[in-house]
Amino acid sequence: MKKFFVLQLGFYLLCSSLFCQSNDSLILEHLTKLTKTEGYRTHNNIKLLNKTAAYIFNYWTQYADTVFYQNFTVNSKQYKNVIARFGSKCDEKIVIGAHYDVCGLQEGADDNASGVVGLLELSRLFETPKLNYQIELVAYTLEEPPYFRSEHMGSYIHAKSLADNKESIYGMISLEMIGYFKNESHSQSYPIGLLKLFYGNKGDFITLVNKFYRGKFARKFTKCYSKTKIIKSKKFFGPKSLPGIDFSDHLNYWHFGYSSLMITDTAFYRNKNYHENTDKLETLNIESMAKVIDEIYNTLMSLR
Repeated sequence: MKKFFVLQLGFYLLCSSLFCQSNDSLILEHLTKLTKTEGYRTHNNIKLLNKTAAYIFNYWTQYADTVFYQNFTVNSKQYKNVIARFGSKCDEKIVIGAHYDVCGLQEGADDNASGVVGLLELSRLFETPKLNYQIELVAYTLEEPPYFRSEHMGSYIHAKSLADNKESIYGMISLEMIGYFKNESHSQSYPIGLLKLFYGNKGDFITLVNKFYRGKFARKFTKCYSKTKIIKSKKFFGPKSLPGIDFSDHLNYWHFGYSSLMITDTAFYRNKNYHENTDKLETLNIESMAKVIDEIYNTLMSLR
C-alpha cells in the first residue's frame, strides 16, 4: 500500500510539472488592463500604445531571461515591439507572437487582447521548467490597417531582423483571436460552405491554421497539439490564396521562409464583433481561453 502511494504521488508530481495551468483570474485581470482604457490602441494613439507596451514589458520582467523593446519608425512616429526570451542557452528558437494594436475605435478584446494575454500567461508558465528550445515571445504593433501587408508591420520588422541576423529559427506561432467560443448551432461559418461537413457548424473549437508545404515545425506542432485533449481543436490546411489563411502576423514569417502557423478562433468566420466596437471583454470565454493557452504550453513542452 505504501509503495502504491509513493508511485501515485510520483505520477501526480510528474503530471503537475508537465500540465501547468493557466489562471482564469489573471487572464481576466490582463484583459481588463488592456481593454478598459481611456482611448483605443490604434496606430495614431502613440501614448496608449506605449502604455500597453510598458505593461507587457513590466510583466515579462518578472519571468523572462531578458526583455527589451524593438523600436522602429513609421511616418516619423516611433513604434515598438516588445520581446522576451526564455531558455536562452538553447540554440534553436521558437517565436510566439501576437499584436497589441487594434483596428479603429474599439476595445479589441478578441482582436487581439486575447492573443496578447496568451503571451502574458505563457511567460508565467515558462518561468521554471527546463525548455527544449529558446522561446521568444513578441508583442507586435501595427498589424492592423492601414499597415497590414506592409513592411511597416511590427511582425515584418521582427521577422526581417531574424533573417538579417541569420538566427536559427525552428518555427513561429501567431496567436490571433483565441477568446471567442459559441456552442449554438450555425455559430460557425467558413470561406467554403462545404467545410461545415468536416468541421461542424458550432464555434466551439480552436483552429490551427496551416498553409500547404508548411514545414517541419508547423507540421510537428499541429500533430502534437490536442493530444492531451484539453480543448476541442481542429486542424486546417489550405493554399495561401484562401481568404483569411494569412490574416495575421505569421504571413511575414512565411515571407522569410520560416515554418509558421496561426492559432485562432477563426475571427470573422465566427466572431461577428470583428473590427466592430462590440468586440468587448464581456463577449469572451475566459475558461476556453485558458484551455487554449494550456494546450499551447503542453505541446511546446512535449516537442523534441
